Amino acid sequence: MLDSLRNIFIFDQKSPMIFTRPYFWGFFIIVFFLYSFLYRKKALRNIYLFAISYFFYYKTGGLFVFILLFATLSDYLIGHAIYRSKPVILKKLWLSLSVIVNLSVLCFFKYDYFFTDTVNRLFHTHFEVVTHAALWSNQLLGTHFDISKILPPVGISFFTFQTMSYAIDLYRGLVKPVKNPVDYAFYVSFFPQLVSGPIVRASQFIPQLYQEYTLTHYEFGLSVYMILKGLFKKMFIGDYIAINLIDRVFANPVSYTGFENLMGLYGYSLQVYCDFSGYTDIAIGLALLMGFKLPQNFNSPYKAKNVGDFWKRWHMSLSSWLKDYLYIPMGGNRGASFFTYISLTTVLVFIVLISGKLWLAVIFLPAIAVIWVLTRFFPGLKLTISTNINLMMTMLLGGLWHGASWTFVIWGGLNGIGLVIYKFWKKISPYENSSHRLATLWKIFLTFNFITFTRIWFRGESMQGTFDLLNQVGNNFGWDHVPVMVFAYWKVFLVMLLGYVLHWLPYATKDKLLNWFVDTPIYAKILLCALVVFIIYQSMSAGLQPFIYFQF
Repeated sequence: MLDSLRNIFIFDQKSPMIFTRPYFWGFFIIVFFLYSFLYRKKALRNIYLFAISYFFYYKTGGLFVFILLFATLSDYLIGHAIYRSKPVILKKLWLSLSVIVNLSVLCFFKYDYFFTDTVNRLFHTHFEVVTHAALWSNQLLGTHFDISKILPPVGISFFTFQTMSYAIDLYRGLVKPVKNPVDYAFYVSFFPQLVSGPIVRASQFIPQLYQEYTLTHYEFGLSVYMILKGLFKKMFIGDYIAINLIDRVFANPVSYTGFENLMGLYGYSLQVYCDFSGYTDIAIGLALLMGFKLPQNFNSPYKAKNVGDFWKRWHMSLSSWLKDYLYIPMGGNRGASFFTYISLTTVLVFIVLISGKLWLAVIFLPAIAVIWVLTRFFPGLKLTISTNINLMMTMLLGGLWHGASWTFVIWGGLNGIGLVIYKFWKKISPYENSSHRLATLWKIFLTFNFITFTRIWFRGESMQGTFDLLNQVGNNFGWDHVPVMVFAYWKVFLVMLLGYVLHWLPYATKDKLLNWFVDTPIYAKILLCALVVFIIYQSMSAGLQPFIYFQF
């Protein structure tokens, strides 16, 4: 009995609390049951959900809960300082402090090994990464933590982006500071979306803290539907094809034919969508049950007709964040700003450090000089060049946010190039404004295949692995073995086909399915839930797959 109670309240790194574990659903049933006694009292409701959210994060990320607490308190205090300051220069100083604190913590945990390895390689030093908190704990308490291993806190990028957007919006005068620190902490830590989004703006969420709880018949049906849809996408489709094809192929591309590599790549495009959108579907459903509305994060992205359209549909909360807090401050489509040069310098420094070649900095200087001359002496080109640089910097920084490696730089760069090329192409494309079905299918086909092609670098475990995959597809496709491979992987391909068919269903068909589910009586909903859980259970393999975006 004591061991069981201990397991409930003690963090276990091997068994974090995630949506795909039965433990979470037992936790949520208890949370929701107690919530039913508190939901009418707004202040008590907010305090309760704040406490539950911190417990959830502790069970998911352990003592990193203190990093969450630090990020929350620092931006809460800085936010009030920004609001109270009258001189603009003082507001800018407080905002700068917020950005520096947030990015310093984020960079420490995401890029600690990268910077240490880079310094050692460039200057032939022998620095080592040391977790001082673990060292002090071992010395004082006799624990046995690995002091050479620094793991990033779960969801650090997501809650950091939320706290940064709060400070920036305060500076811009778009929101007013939250008076109650518990309310602000609840906004930052709300557990359904805490570790993988969607990223929620204060202007979207804070007003909901002071509204009466409502849950209509339609909203209840929608919330249950979203949860079931998310679990089905993540566990039945995403995890199944990952375990039975994708992970094997990407771990060792040369052991598989080009056909298997290509199918693994198409499978990964489906997996990453099902995995990430599945999480946010569950988060949106859980939040709605508790009376809170989270923003839509995915809108059938593989129906996009061009790269720009894709990024308006994929991870919409991050795309809009990058647009509002990176692209527009750089000048957007109005030209370059001082922030453009800061971003350009940041990207170039990362590229030099990733390559480990200091002489690359010498090559970049003439390139920057050429761009400066063109914008200086050819005014007609200035706006075009500046806008496209802003676009490229946004995508490259988005790539570096995922990780400091050549693979993510290339992935971000390819998407940036795709956006820039499309901007020129749409001006001369003969079918850009065509609504003909064949033209629409052709645009969707091209966009989907381009996005899938870039995923070689997003998923590839190394640069060598990406080259191996490309080489197998180009030089060792194995046409003679395709029938055998189709037969061998028929279950995987059937699940992939199901996933893509469901994704490409017309919106009207999806709406009819949703409305049908909403209108079913409660006993039918219970039976359908049991059926979906049974189907998912039948597809499960040993060991649960973590959500892909937990690592970011």
